[in-house]
Amino acid sequence: MSQLIVHAGDFTFQARFEEKLAPKTVAAFRKAMPFESQAIHVRWSGEGVWMPLGDLDFGVSYENHTSYPAPGQVILYPGGISETEILLAYGGVHFASKMGQLAGNHFITLTSGLENLATFGKAVLWNGAQKIRFEEV
Repeated sequence: MSQLIVHAGDFTFQARFEEKLAPKTVAAFRKAMPFESQAIHVRWSGEGVWMPLGDLDFGVSYENHTSYPAPGQVILYPGGISETEILLAYGGVHFASKMGQLAGNHFITLTSGLENLATFGKAVLWNGAQKIRFEEV
């Protein structure tokens, strides 16, 4: 099982790829690693942060997709009716855009540091964009 480190703002989380459930998404994301972006607070979805990626094409379609990621789950929306994005849930999320409900591929799960997840999410909400980096260890 592949282990990841996610540096998010002032916090570090351990994580794992969901290789059996989302093998194509994991393979595509691996090619982009280490992956760096800015996390901003979601607009419509609830308690989550997202990384807007515009027209970036990971070349994947739906697999292991959900509209309701649990806290600590990372999903990739591969684009279509809205822009490509990655979302990290820190609380209750109903994944949506101005176009309506969306579903993203659950491909990473945080495995440690979850006690800091809501603090990170609220820091993004109240203090603005935070750097985020995904790297394999």
